[in-house]
Order: sequence, then C-alpha cells, then structure tokens
Amino acid sequence: MVDLTEEVKREIGQHFVFGFHGYTASDDIKTLIRDYYLGNVILMKRNVESFEQVQALTRELQQIAKDAGHERPLMIGTDQENGLVSAFSSTKAGTQFPGAMAIAASGSPDLAEEVSAASGKEMRLAGLNWVYSPVADVNSDPRNPVIGVRSFGDDPHEVARYAKAVSRGLTSAGLAPSAKHFPGHGNTHIDSHLSLPRILVDKTGLTQTELVPFKELIANGVASVMTGHMALPLVTNDDVPCSLSKVITTDLLRGELGFKGVVVTDCLEMDAVAQNYGPEGGAVLSLQAGADIVMICHRYDRHVGALEATYAAVQEGILSLETLRSSGARINAMKDTFTGSWNNVLSSSFDSDQVAATKREHELLSRRAYAATIAKIRDPHGTLPLSKAGSAVLFTPRMESINLAVDDAEGKLRDKEGRIRNTAGPSYEAFAGAIARTLGVPVQHVVYAPGDELPEGLLLTLRDAQSVVFATRNGYERGAWQLEFLAKVMQSADPRRTVLVTTCAPYDILYWEDVGVPCVATFEFTVPALAAATAVIYGEAEARGTVPVRRGAASVGNH
Repeated sequence: MVDLTEEVKREIGQHFVFGFHGYTASDDIKTLIRDYYLGNVILMKRNVESFEQVQALTRELQQIAKDAGHERPLMIGTDQENGLVSAFSSTKAGTQFPGAMAIAASGSPDLAEEVSAASGKEMRLAGLNWVYSPVADVNSDPRNPVIGVRSFGDDPHEVARYAKAVSRGLTSAGLAPSAKHFPGHGNTHIDSHLSLPRILVDKTGLTQTELVPFKELIANGVASVMTGHMALPLVTNDDVPCSLSKVITTDLLRGELGFKGVVVTDCLEMDAVAQNYGPEGGAVLSLQAGADIVMICHRYDRHVGALEATYAAVQEGILSLETLRSSGARINAMKDTFTGSWNNVLSSSFDSDQVAATKREHELLSRRAYAATIAKIRDPHGTLPLSKAGSAVLFTPRMESINLAVDDAEGKLRDKEGRIRNTAGPSYEAFAGAIARTLGVPVQHVVYAPGDELPEGLLLTLRDAQSVVFATRNGYERGAWQLEFLAKVMQSADPRRTVLVTTCAPYDILYWEDVGVPCVATFEFTVPALAAATAVIYGEAEARGTVPVRRGAASVGNH
C-alpha cells in the first residue's frame, strides 16, 4: 500500500488539466490548485472577456500556484485552432484568423506559419503557454460532424505540411503546441462528444493515412500530442477508446512512433468516454495507458472524483507511482521550456499600447490571410462578379448546433422551451452588413429553415433583385434541406444574378455539380471570412483559394 503523502498528491496533481467557469479564478479552481496541487489549467471561451482580463486571470492563477508551493508554474492552455474553434478570439481579446481548411485553401504553409506565430504572440502576451493545436486529423469522411473544416484537408501529406507549419509558428511564439486527435479523428461520421466512433481501419490503412501527419510532427519535435476518443477495433482488437488504450498510447505513439513529449487526453467528459467509464474511471485508465495529463474541462465534482480515483489507484498499486514520476519528468521538461520561471509568469504587466499595436498589425495580417482563402468552385457562365447596382437579397440558414467544439454559450441557439431560434446569428448578420456597405443600399436578409416555403411577396422581390446571395452551412447529407430550399429560390431567381456561398465544409457544393450558378467557398462562417467572400462576389477582390478536399472520401470505414 502506497502512503498518500503530500509529495505523492503533488505529483498526481501535475497529471491533470482542468477547466472552470468565470472571468476570474473561481473558488473551485483555487481549491484544485491550492489543495489538490493541480498543475495545469484550460481556459475556454467562457473564461475570455478581454485581453486585459485574460492576462490578469493567468497571473492570478499563477500566483495561487506559487503561494500553494508548486515547484513550477502552471501550464495554461486553450483551444485556439483559429477559424471556428478560437477560444481566445473576440473583439476585445485575440485576433480572428482563418482556421485549418481555410488556410490550406490559400496554398501557403508559410502563411499558415505566419498566422500561427501571430496568434501565438497574442496568447503569450496574455499569459497562455499551451495551445491545443494543430489539428492533424485527415478529414477522409465528408460526413464528419466534428472535424470537417477543422482539418487541413483529405490528403495526409498536405495535412502534414500545414500542421507542421502551425506547430512551428506556435512554438516560435513560445507556446507548446498539441497535435490532435491521435491517432486520427477524420474518418468517421460520429461525433465523439456524443458517442464513441468505431473506425474500421486496419494498421496498414492507419499508417498510410492517419499517422502520416503525426509522424512528421513528432519528427519535427512537437511538444505534446492529444489522444482522441475513437475506437480502432482492427488495430487494438477491442472497443476501448484510443485515449484509454495502452496499445495506442504506449505501444503505438511512444513505442513505434518514438514520441518523447507530453501526451494529453481530449476531455474525458465527452460521451465517448463518459458514457461507459465516467471521467473518474477514464482518468485512471488513461494514465495506466500511458497518458501524461488527463483533461476534464467542466465539472468540479468530476475533477475531485478523478483525482480521488487516482489517489486510490496509486495507493492500491493499480497505478504505478514510479511510472507517474517518469511521466512527471516529461511534464516538468515541457514546463521548463514553455513557462520559464516564476518571475517570468508573475512580473509581466498589461501594456495596453503594446497590445493595441500588436492587434493593429495582426488585423492587417488577418485580412490578407482571409483574402487568400476564398475559393471559386465553379462559375459555369462567367457571371462573377455580380453587379453592385440595384437591390440584393441574402439567404442564410437558421442557426444550428454544429458540434460542441464549435458551439458556445448555451441559450443563443435555443429559447427557454428548448426550441431552436430562427435567427441568423452574428456572423450572417455581419454578412448582410458587408453586402449592404458594398452596394450602398439595404439588403433584404432572409433566414430560412427546414420545410420553409417562399412567401409570395418574396418571389416578386427575387425576380427584381440585381443580386441574390444564397449561403449554405454544411448542406451535405444531414443539411440537404438547405439545397432543397435553394431549388425553390432558383425557380424565381435569375441564375445570372445569383451566387451560392458554401460557408463551412464545401462538400455540399462539390457534390451538387449541376447547379447552374457561380459557387464560392469560405470554409468557415466567421465575420472576416464572409467579408472576404463579399469582396469576391462583387468584384473587389479575386478568388485566389483552392478547395483542399476532393469530391468524396478516399475511404470510409466506420460505424
């Protein structure tokens, strides 16, 4: 029986990364750092109000850790993939930059590195030192509900090029990148937030596709790797999630691929793990499998439960204390590289002039980057650009849940009765504003939903409109209602005055080859992406991007 001394508890605390609620350190996170010696914290969008506030929060967290006798500062990380998953990006915080598929559409890994370095510089100024990026998943399945445009594409070698560029950019800014979701979450149509994907790919297929980007990132010294919650029964001979599998974490990632950095799990509160193991049981299993750090993002009871389950496992000898200490050496090495000394994390003060100058510089970079990402999929009759004269109608799809990695702030999508609000959302409202500014006249903005019919009055407006812009968002397969509504619109709209804009995964338009109107892809429905699309639609910019995925999947094998 191992004696549960303070030294042992301090060791165990280093093997977790937890989230909390609020713009200042909550009582929960204070208790976890002070009494349970938590060594790592994740900030989510719910913790980000402004640049100054985040910088104050990270200093507060570090001061709590120092006062609690931590030997080294905290690793404080966030999900900043850019694009749709940008926890640090907001009007008052970090700059919005293009996400993975958008930046790959630019054709420039150099631009990807430049953008990542800029994003990293901002996070570092705010006191962050760990970032859960790049996404190294190869998006093989066009139905993928959770990766999609978060991937650089469906070619493993191209994904590797861009993932390495992002990793270099982040590292150059002083942040520890974390390549995810090992060994690959791209070949599935199941969202691991909701249930466990079973990917029926054997070791040969895995080596030829999913592992290619991870191998190259490891060869290039990526600081950390995040394991994902998917089952690979043809590789592991069971349905254990990869994040809890010794075959994946120790044998494959450590043994065959030779990774010597820090392994962190994806959040164990995701249902792919929580349904069968609970975050508490999952924590012990993932540490037994060889993970260095266990991530649990949301609930304090689960944080404490996972720590106490780990205490019990160490006391009973189910989890080797010596193995944890060896693992802890890797965590310490990452901290020594990316946190620096206590003086480093506590002496910095908020410099509003420096932040303002940095943000101005990065806003120019953001515009340049987004301008390079817009792709023209087809223009069968050469009708682009549309005329700036006369009236315009914009159609955008009703707000919907994308996935829990992208969605934020419960209550925006649904009312108190749980009904989906038939609203455009801020990005599409900004799209309407961008078109109105370009044309110098108000735009009729129509939000459409499944089963909608065109009102009689709108039919007349469509016939008279000089330009009609129709936006889709993931209109492939489950979103096919969007293309059904487009067919109704096209019965009245003039195809020579109409443009179709795919604002997320481009598979809907890639598959719908017989549409007789020009098609433009933005790869994300962020405000700057839609502003860049507006410039292309009305001839103020050229579409310079190319689509980084093919029409369909190279192989699809999952349940």
